[in-house]
Amino acid sequence: TFADLQFRNIPYQINGFQNNPDILINKNYLFFNPKFGITYSQRNTRLYFSYANANKEPNRDDFETSSNDAPQPEKLHDFEWGYEGRYNKNKWGINCYYMLYKNQLVLTGKVNQVFAYTRTNIPHSYRMGIEITAESNLHKKLSIAGSLTLSNNKIKNFMEYVDDYDNLTQQIILHPKSDISFSPSIIGNMTVNYLPFKNIEVQWLSKYIGKQYLDNTSNENRKIKDYLVQDFKINWITSFGKGSTLGLFFQLNNIFSKKYVANGYTFSYIYGGDFTTENYYYPMALMNWMTGISIKL
Repeated sequence: TFADLQFRNIPYQINGFQNNPDILINKNYLFFNPKFGITYSQRNTRLYFSYANANKEPNRDDFETSSNDAPQPEKLHDFEWGYEGRYNKNKWGINCYYMLYKNQLVLTGKVNQVFAYTRTNIPHSYRMGIEITAESNLHKKLSIAGSLTLSNNKIKNFMEYVDDYDNLTQQIILHPKSDISFSPSIIGNMTVNYLPFKNIEVQWLSKYIGKQYLDNTSNENRKIKDYLVQDFKINWITSFGKGSTLGLFFQLNNIFSKKYVANGYTFSYIYGGDFTTENYYYPMALMNWMTGISIKL
């Protein structure tokens, strides 16, 4: 068993913003963040369960609204349970988690009194999923490891605010159950390690990221497509002195020059009676390389 109890006392004072100098904020947050768990181990197996409660104060920019509509701190209840096993040269594990949020701060498109987009508290949201890991030594020089995460990341009753330039106001669209932005439901990776010579390790790295959304509406027209990228890496490490090591590496990223994006942003508006959505993406580099050196004394 284990337990970790933490108190956080955070004073927060803001004397105005550049765009809203009349706001004076004087807050004092006292957080109690307990964490405890229980573990059962026998031979090559381990079972565990843990619970953690966390609280976080809003960011400075979140207060740029009005003194009557100040943001609330975010609260999180995290439940995790899992199993780890080992048999001969193989290892595997399963971890299940449920993260329940209250007052999570997200962008909704709503503007404040100075017409700036700020984050807004949403009452209920959660992340729920399973993480599977495995590792196997196929040969004394060859091993393979990988992981797979399947998750469900949702917001309940999300209110989307859309600028209506025709009427100089905002329209509200209710989404009863939508995906949290930038939260793919499938993530997978695999690493193949090969030791051809002493002190030299060759790695083949694969990473898959499922589709994700640019905002919290689950709109298929505002998504980032899934992608699979492959990397190649060579490590060389040698020892010198007493406990000192010298390492060199060379890594070739995106070796097949996959064209993909991993980030971006979106916004929508109504003008001339038409509903328009603008999507902007950050393209990732095609095949590229990097090298480095490390010294441990």
